[in-house]
Amino acid sequence: MDLMSSARTSTATLERTTPAERRWLVLVVVAVAQLMLVLDGTIVNIALPSAQQALAFSNSDRQWVVTAYALSFGSLLLVGGRLGDMFSRKWVFVAGLVGFAIASAIGGAAGSFVVLVTARALQGVFGAVLAPSALGTLVSAFNDPRERARAFGVFGSVAAGGSAVGLIIGGVLTEYLSWRWCMYVNLVFAAIAVAGAIAYFRGDRPASRPRMDWIGAVLACAWPFAIVFGFSYALTAGWTDALTLGSLVGGVVLLAGFVVAERRVRHPLLPLRVIVDRARGGAYVAVGISGIAIFGTFLFLSFYLQVVKGNSPLTTGLLFLPMTGSILISSNLSSSIGLGPRALIAAGMLLCAGGMALLTQVTVTSSYVSGVLPGVLILGLGLGQIFAQAINTATAGVAREDSGVASALVNTMQQVGGSIGAAALSTIALSATATYLIGHDTGPQAQAVAATYGYTTAFAVSAGLLVLGCILAIVLLPSRRRTADLRDAGAASPAPPATGPTALAPPVATAAAAPAEQLASEAIPVALCSCSPLITTDSGASGGPAGKTRFTSA
Repeated sequence: MDLMSSARTSTATLERTTPAERRWLVLVVVAVAQLMLVLDGTIVNIALPSAQQALAFSNSDRQWVVTAYALSFGSLLLVGGRLGDMFSRKWVFVAGLVGFAIASAIGGAAGSFVVLVTARALQGVFGAVLAPSALGTLVSAFNDPRERARAFGVFGSVAAGGSAVGLIIGGVLTEYLSWRWCMYVNLVFAAIAVAGAIAYFRGDRPASRPRMDWIGAVLACAWPFAIVFGFSYALTAGWTDALTLGSLVGGVVLLAGFVVAERRVRHPLLPLRVIVDRARGGAYVAVGISGIAIFGTFLFLSFYLQVVKGNSPLTTGLLFLPMTGSILISSNLSSSIGLGPRALIAAGMLLCAGGMALLTQVTVTSSYVSGVLPGVLILGLGLGQIFAQAINTATAGVAREDSGVASALVNTMQQVGGSIGAAALSTIALSATATYLIGHDTGPQAQAVAATYGYTTAFAVSAGLLVLGCILAIVLLPSRRRTADLRDAGAASPAPPATGPTALAPPVATAAAAPAEQLASEAIPVALCSCSPLITTDSGASGGPAGKTRFTSA
């Protein structure tokens, strides 16, 4: 999802700017679409235990309801961004909304597990089309730096507040109507956004249409699917099974093929110059590891709180709110701490590891206040610190035309990492549960104890991964001074020539694109399970001090 460079291309090719009276209506429409995406990410986690009971699918299959969406969304974000470059952004936006609504309707009416998972995968596909078009439309509509800052403030507030609202709405719909309404509710948001887009969006097409890197697109989808399938298949067939090993090895081979392909094609989906820097690589690793932790935490805690502890869906949604608040507080506070990304991300990893370690102590008889709340609060503090600093570091030192790719990779790493983590941790948790039941009775109490043992085992593995993430952050990430040097170098570097195997597809007219480049980078993780803080980094053109980071949230 080359969000920002896509947006600049769109801005450069618009024949006239959006009238002032329409710009804020465009913002309302985009905010509705964003709210739909964010709500869907949190609602499903609350509804999943009820959906499993209604459709009678196994514990080993339930992670696919989360993984199918995250996998298709994360692996297609870059493709979705390129589609916005190739066609009218208005109609790409509408197509994403309509497709997402149809997929939601199929999921709500699903009579089997296969249909539900297929619908979730389709939601991810159309979400990947919709998300970059929404952000690109917003950037194209607001050329004035001050107005754009206000617009992004609203957009980020919807992202952050919508996730918290989703926890409550998911609980209300599941408890008082049905889990199916957690899918059907998307049709309301989509209908409003489609009507608004048709009425207020411009249908301008890009003057210069870039090419699609089809080889890169196929490989970008294939390698994470192979790895996720391998982890999932290991639960039923074992780690030494030929198909398990073949899938895992094949995923690695496909990833290597993707790297080779991106080096050779003329218009790569992902210019490798973006990720070869050690600092940015460390930031992506941090986001990937934290994605594993947060996806696993929401999945297992949802089942622990509802199935083991017997809480209602609404109560479960409310019990997750302290984590959301903790992330928001941490994201905002980290901007005012005078430390570099190395120290802050490493500290965030340690906080997350500590929170996970506390969650490993929960039992069937643990209370929420003493057993769960301390862990989720500490985990939220760490995650907010990681997200805030990793997004800024991920764009440090990149040329301005590459900042969209660098920002999009934050979302991609979180989603792909989360899908891999959900599959791997589910396999680990269910294997631990089955092992515990050997030699124990199979009564209801023993089942609950065994399930809790599986969850805490997964938390322990996550804690170990987060400790590894802390070590990698110390080794890979730069100091505060080095980060400042990288940003200065990126801001001063000229655009690379549009020739050669790694050149960007669409050469953007500098003069026409200038209004969109008032901000050095703007990154919004649109699909975090818990919150989506808005991070904007000023280049100083908007009147503020250069390099100042603002966090806007609900």
